[in-house]
Amino acid sequence: MDPLELRNDYLDVADVAAALLTEPAVAAAWEEHSALAEYTVGGLAGHYAGQIFFIGRVLQEPPPKEEPIPLLDYYSRVSWLNEPGLDSPANVRIRAASQELAAAGPQSLSERAAWAVGQLRTALPDLPPRNVRLPNWHDWSLTFDDFLTTRLFELVIHTDDLAVSVGLPTPELPDGAVDTVVALLAQLAVRRHGATDVIRALSRAERAPTKPIAAI
Repeated sequence: MDPLELRNDYLDVADVAAALLTEPAVAAAWEEHSALAEYTVGGLAGHYAGQIFFIGRVLQEPPPKEEPIPLLDYYSRVSWLNEPGLDSPANVRIRAASQELAAAGPQSLSERAAWAVGQLRTALPDLPPRNVRLPNWHDWSLTFDDFLTTRLFELVIHTDDLAVSVGLPTPELPDGAVDTVVALLAQLAVRRHGATDVIRALSRAERAPTKPIAAI
């Protein structure tokens, strides 16, 4: 995908996320259980908003020295996907960080998210190619646009999670963003379940596998 198209899709989805965070239903259910196990609505909202805040964070880190890894290799390495179980250290750490982001309450989080999207609308269109990394990635990095794809992936998925959690219809998202995320989900599902099961699940109801083919 053209980098500018990807960045515009990300920003458009981030706008949807910032708007969803302002919904009164989100604030009203803040302390209640969400659609995700072990997450309150507030914790899920914090994790959701974090996919916006992460962009500014990686851009503040010094450029990495190592060559970037391919996007799919990222998903082979991240601990949250490869340490199964809600009580794995990675998932416990992610939930704790999400609750910390939510601690100031729904209005503060939504205002911070809206401000961050505004900053990114200025910064992203003209951002030159670069590589990025986070401190907990150890010795590997991604191109910025691959990293942006991982955050778009998270925003698209958690838009549905948060809306369902508070009884709202899932917002419509840009076609380009949906195409990018569905393609990535399909690739990850093939890695996890094999091509035959994924092809059958998508094309042949009479031969679809009885087991789920969830990608993550």
